Amino acid sequence: MIKKYNKIKSVLAEQEKTSIWLAEQIGKDKSTVSRWCTNDMQPSIETLFLIAKTLEISPKELLTE
Repeated sequence: MIKKYNKIKSVLAEQEKTSIWLAEQIGKDKSTVSRWCTNDMQPSIETLFLIAKTLEISPKELLTE
């Protein structure tokens, strides 16, 4: 079972946005963003803050407890 560290996928769904949209906004490859959404890999802290800024939320809202 994959440990879920981020909630990027659910936040995108709540905001009715796609991983492709996010990839375009932050200048990352869509396959990289897809892997973050499935928790196969995690974004760096700097990128996490950039994602939060792009989505207009707190970085804490992107992380699981």
